[in-house]
Amino acid sequence: MKKLIIITVSILTIIIIGIFFITGNKSDTDITDKTTKVGFIYNGEIDDKGWGQSHYEGISITAEELNLQIIYEENVPFDKNCMDIMQTMIDDGCEIIICNSFNYGEWMVQVAERNPEIVFLHATGTEEGNNITTYFGRMYQMRYLSGIVAGMQTETDSIGYVAAYPISEVNRGINAFTIGVKSVNPDATVYVVWSESWTDYEVNRQAAQTLVDECDVDILAMHCDSVAPLDVAEESGIWSIGYNMDNSDLYPNSFLTAAVWDWDTFYIHEITKYLQGKYHSGNYWEGSETGLVNLSPLTDNVKAGIGDVVAEKRTMLDEGTFDVFYGPIVDTEGNLRIGEGENMPDEVMLNSFDWYVEGVCIYEE
Repeated sequence: MKKLIIITVSILTIIIIGIFFITGNKSDTDITDKTTKVGFIYNGEIDDKGWGQSHYEGISITAEELNLQIIYEENVPFDKNCMDIMQTMIDDGCEIIICNSFNYGEWMVQVAERNPEIVFLHATGTEEGNNITTYFGRMYQMRYLSGIVAGMQTETDSIGYVAAYPISEVNRGINAFTIGVKSVNPDATVYVVWSESWTDYEVNRQAAQTLVDECDVDILAMHCDSVAPLDVAEESGIWSIGYNMDNSDLYPNSFLTAAVWDWDTFYIHEITKYLQGKYHSGNYWEGSETGLVNLSPLTDNVKAGIGDVVAEKRTMLDEGTFDVFYGPIVDTEGNLRIGEGENMPDEVMLNSFDWYVEGVCIYEE
């Protein structure tokens, strides 16, 4: 009798293992046998040399590897019209919807609730839901490194920073950049002008020009999705630090480096999980060690010796022996915000970063 039971259990075990390998451990060949439709909502354009193009290139690499058909819309507004566009994509057979701007959050949540079988990926988002994954990278780490470059490169000790909106994402970038600057140049100041737009070329250009005209800056950094600050720097004969992509070939006389994205690192990983039936909603926020965020190669415009300092700090970030928001850190009023030996929790960095570190000056006309 015992032998019969053992044989029966063994047979059941083999069946269970077989089912697992058939349904839960699909091979790369299996997951790409069919074409999967993915809808992509862009807040700007796919050839903007910035945020939009970085996502477009990342999802294009992913599409080739995973046999995806990408349906996309550019310049999608931040209002209820974006809901109709998402729903149309779903009705056309898209199984995954991707939105590449924080401002789509409230609208995306409503569409996600109506379509629980569809997976939604939201760049820079903070929402939660059974079929929603928010994702971003610890770009503040690269901001910090680029701040070191700026702090060692400047001759006027005045560095300009064009910023879109005073939200947590942008604020932590400004602060990380400034911490990097101050770590190598205690006398420097980072002047910030709000453009109130991610993509509008003219308003971002005006913000950059204000910094040049009013603040005696000799370096322009940026957290917007327009190349306007890079244009102003090149025209004004000062240095620039870019964002999203390496545009050094377009600005040979001014470009120093850029904090850049490698989005296929995320898209291949996350969409593969979906195709294998292993999708779980959540928040993805990884750092320099993954390759999702990076610093573009320093150009020949960068002073000798700066690269060595940056490389040392980059190694520490990759190894996890250092991160940017470790105390003591004080704000612009001299208040201790992060104590000695303490670090800022991710929850605060992501959702309620509403103050600025010593060395930041918000320009007001």
